[in-house]
Amino acid sequence: KTLRHFYYQMMLQMQDPSTGVKGTDQKLNITIIPHVITGQDIVAWITKNMNIDNDEAQAFGTMLVAFGYIYPLQDHKKLVLRPDGSLNRFQTPYFWPVQKWKAEDTDYGIYLAKRNIRKKGVLDAYEQEEYNKLHKWMNHKWDFIVMQAKEQYHAGKARQKADRVVFDCQERAYWIVHRPPPQTHSAMDYGLDRHIDPNVEEIIYTQQAVMRSRVKSSVSLGALAKYITTFKNHDPFLIPCLPSNPWHTDDDSYWELNAPDVEIPTKMRVERWSFSFYELLNDPRGRADFKIFLKKEFSGENLAFWEAAEELKWGTAASMSEKAEQIFKTFLAPGAPRWINIDGRTMGLTVKGLEHPHRYVLDGAQTHIFMLMKKDTFYRYLKSPVYKEIQKKAISPAQLQQNMRNRRPSIDPIITWQKEQEEKAKAAAAAGPVDIKKLMASKLDRK
Repeated sequence: KTLRHFYYQMMLQMQDPSTGVKGTDQKLNITIIPHVITGQDIVAWITKNMNIDNDEAQAFGTMLVAFGYIYPLQDHKKLVLRPDGSLNRFQTPYFWPVQKWKAEDTDYGIYLAKRNIRKKGVLDAYEQEEYNKLHKWMNHKWDFIVMQAKEQYHAGKARQKADRVVFDCQERAYWIVHRPPPQTHSAMDYGLDRHIDPNVEEIIYTQQAVMRSRVKSSVSLGALAKYITTFKNHDPFLIPCLPSNPWHTDDDSYWELNAPDVEIPTKMRVERWSFSFYELLNDPRGRADFKIFLKKEFSGENLAFWEAAEELKWGTAASMSEKAEQIFKTFLAPGAPRWINIDGRTMGLTVKGLEHPHRYVLDGAQTHIFMLMKKDTFYRYLKSPVYKEIQKKAISPAQLQQNMRNRRPSIDPIITWQKEQEEKAKAAAAAGPVDIKKLMASKLDRK
């Protein structure tokens, strides 16, 4: 509220007839436009009245242009205040952001349809693309949109030419701020997942930050000491790899025992699942074991939804719409086969966000499901026969290492071959010299 009030008061002072920025009538193409101000006059007024230098004044003026309080008449696609003789006008208060008039797609469709009529079908490339998208998306009420556009167009033709040009410039400036062309920065911060006013959100965040309780240093240090004690035996810098480090030896048992889909995990791995619910879900083998428990509890839809949300978040952009539709039909639609139980507000925001799906549209519902599983299902899993059974089956790497030490080492094949050759040589030497003539004669007699 304070920021909006500041901009509002600043605009009133700048438009004051006696102390504000002086405007003049200027000729634009062939039409005389009233109350036109130049960029250098705006910068000079801001510098004088706010007691700042020219660079800061230009930056502040650019903010006023970016938020739509001032709009350029010539280079209207660039929301930048140039400190020269470029022509600008004050936006009408009806289009000021302080009015909190939400930029609806229906209004934008009417504007584009009216502009299409005026330009006889010749729109800018990005406007034509948006026009086609809106026509396809709002096909069910496009006749109403075109009818409104025609009525506004005919009403505009009844005005004087100067007033008509001014209103067209004001409307175009508003939509360039709220629906900027590609590769143009938007100061309004409109996002697909934004459901509340950015200024209200900032105020709420500030209030929460002020009211948030501060933790004593002793409590923080105690939590840190507890964390270190818990994970001490799982720190690879403090505890050596068991049964052996595969980078130092030729034994790859460590990698085999800690593979993501190993059939029987190690005891240390199973122990780590009990540290937190995040550790359990972060381990693919632990998540598979948790899934077995949920199947027996007939509540596997919560974990299935959490995994589907992760796939949507980290998946490809091309498959995003298809995955979002599949998630809606499977988990959120009325009568869905695996319907999840979340509160009405979260369900409403999630379903509304799925109309224009993006990577983080399921964050609210996913967090809700995560907390449900963490507070209830996770602790029941740790006490269940499923977890106790995997604890009994788990392998101890230390025992494997001890067995390897007790095992009698085998003889290398090369050493065995060398010993055989030495024994043959000794046997030949003990038999004495060999008579070649007798050996050849005995072979001929055999033949």
